[in-house]
Amino acid sequence: MSTSPESGRERPATGATGSRVTSHEPRLLVATGVRKAFGSVEANRNASLEVARGEIHALVGENGAGKSTLMRILAGLHAPDDGRVELDGRDVTGWSTRQAIDAGVGMVHQHFMLVPTLTVAENLVLGREPRRGARLDRAAARAEVETLGTRTGLVVAPDRLVSDLSVGEAQRVEVLKVLWRGARLLILDEPTAVLSPPEVKDLWGVLRRLTAEGSTVVLITHKLDEVMEISDTVTVMRAGETVGRIATRDASPAAIARMMVGREVRLATDRPEAGGSGPQDEPSHDSRAMSRAALDVKALVVASGRGDDAVRGVSFAIPPGEVFGIAGVEGNGQSELVEAIAGLRRVSSGTIHLGARDITSLGMRERGDAGLSHIPEDRHRRGLVLDYAIADNLILGRQHHFTRRGVLDRGAIAANAATQVAGFDIRPPDPRLPAAALSGGNQQKVVIAREMGREFPVLLACQPTRGVDVGAIEFIHARIRAAAAAGRAVLLVSADLVEVLALADRVAVMYDGRFVTVLPRAQASAAVLGPYMTGLAGRGATTP
Repeated sequence: MSTSPESGRERPATGATGSRVTSHEPRLLVATGVRKAFGSVEANRNASLEVARGEIHALVGENGAGKSTLMRILAGLHAPDDGRVELDGRDVTGWSTRQAIDAGVGMVHQHFMLVPTLTVAENLVLGREPRRGARLDRAAARAEVETLGTRTGLVVAPDRLVSDLSVGEAQRVEVLKVLWRGARLLILDEPTAVLSPPEVKDLWGVLRRLTAEGSTVVLITHKLDEVMEISDTVTVMRAGETVGRIATRDASPAAIARMMVGREVRLATDRPEAGGSGPQDEPSHDSRAMSRAALDVKALVVASGRGDDAVRGVSFAIPPGEVFGIAGVEGNGQSELVEAIAGLRRVSSGTIHLGARDITSLGMRERGDAGLSHIPEDRHRRGLVLDYAIADNLILGRQHHFTRRGVLDRGAIAANAATQVAGFDIRPPDPRLPAAALSGGNQQKVVIAREMGREFPVLLACQPTRGVDVGAIEFIHARIRAAAAAGRAVLLVSADLVEVLALADRVAVMYDGRFVTVLPRAQASAAVLGPYMTGLAGRGATTP
């Protein structure tokens, strides 16, 4: 046994990869032999999970490995077709959502389930409102938020509208909701996907405090650095099965990744050596180099739609062969900047040049035909039509290139799909399937294939690996590196600072609609960039 310095509690005992890890802590949750199928798709087959009371237990695996299905079974959202689930030694197999909540199981989903037009206090008590006669007792609701926030460290002003909260604050409200309902087993699904490094550290502090008080946490995440930093035990799933369980202190990111995908994986933090794939040293950015820029943005101003400006005079230029990364907490103008360049949002002032061509006033179709590719940040809202076949999604926005006498050329569409499905390893490899039938990682590969499986001088890659597994991340990163090595310019926008630092040659931090610093990769790190991301440094900086 060893003691975690962060929490002061005992960690689980040593166990070999794939073996059962024993612990002196009593087992809170035991799931064995769980099977769950949806039609012909078997999401779980012989899945198992053992979670000790008071630990932070990481559940990892590729997209489609069955993690979320297993957790939804635990939370009462699905009933298993076979197997057994026990909580505190009691058989709870097939129980309802209400029974799970009453037993102290709370799940915080990746996509928040808050009502944006209600206050923090109103969201907290929704469905179990304290009453004063026939009316909501708002004072009691506010008091609940304040009391629980003080106890847990999840402090959020009770009268603020959810629509006005930052992403990190909204997540605090989601955790407060399940705690207020008496949760002692918290299931967190990708909780750091949209958080800044300081917000992640705040969340870790909350989880350590909760487990020190006796709560238990199951953490679903694709970020192996987080697994190593915060968890006590790791369970790995692959293709619906549990393939290993190991004490975190006996694991390594490489070993966990190998268990997840069944082979060696190049991790996001493994940046290639100089000369390996594109420029690694700071490129020359004098006026002569900028005149050859593949993408040149000058003094761009973009309205937010809320009566103010989301982008406030941003300028930058990317030469061929460079990955230019933009880091920052979401909501600081990154989305509006990319949408303006892509033609999805009107430019208030400023110019956008693709090579020597001014594309500021062109529409999306014209920009695409000029060679601008765009991986949108939200694949469901902007990148795919989920009910359409994979083959049709692979030509979205480019249908006019696949017509014959005004009619879609199904032969050309099928041939394109066969090439892209094979070239980008889309699984299952059946282009007739609807995009909705694919895992998140393979849906993202469809978008990547459409945007990168053609000739393009400039790529806008916005959150290119959000919500995808380590194998898909490796694949997508390799494609971006290859594009830069082939002389394409890449604008990379990501909330994942590890990803930005792994891929970018220069890194800009965007805060409050402006670039507050731009650094060569050699000078950039989480410690250096963090204060800029939170507005603690660089408020007076100018754009390059």
